Amino acid sequence: VLRCLGIPTRVITNFNSAHDKNLNLSIDKYIDMSGNNLHLSEDSVWNFHVWNESWFIRRDLGSFYDGWQVLDATPQEKSKGIYQCGPASTRAIKEGDVNLDYDSPFVFAAVNADCVTWIRYSKKRKERIYSDTRKIGKFISTKAVGTNSRVDVTDNYKYPEVKEISFKISYSQYKNSLMDDRKILVTAV
Repeated sequence: VLRCLGIPTRVITNFNSAHDKNLNLSIDKYIDMSGNNLHLSEDSVWNFHVWNESWFIRRDLGSFYDGWQVLDATPQEKSKGIYQCGPASTRAIKEGDVNLDYDSPFVFAAVNADCVTWIRYSKKRKERIYSDTRKIGKFISTKAVGTNSRVDVTDNYKYPEVKEISFKISYSQYKNSLMDDRKILVTAV
């Protein structure tokens, strides 16, 4: 319909799409001390999810948020009392501006949530034992104009994942670094 009105619109597919029911921006899994799933969260990760993007000028949010906007014709959650999703600015999603209206936190989580596993020791005590910051929002794609080729638009939604670098140092190097920290602290005081 939007294309018929002359509004640029395209279909987007998000692989490993998070469904964050409680809007805490993470997909939580709870296990007991034996490793059994406790089924305490309604969060889930879908193999993929599809939505539309349309190109809008956002006078309500400011020109910084102009451009592609997420519109989901198949929302799974109510937003402001009705089943709707969007228009959420892809720029807001990329920048992590999750306090904006139009379901920005939900779409942000769909492409960028952390998958967190918790051990629940009791109703009052839990401990995070694992966090995967790279699983969600893979190969966010649209179809190329005029061909059946895939165009990767992941960079419109999130910054590149940072590779973790592990540093191995000897105990003496570690001890010397602590001494340097103390020198800085004494100098600052």
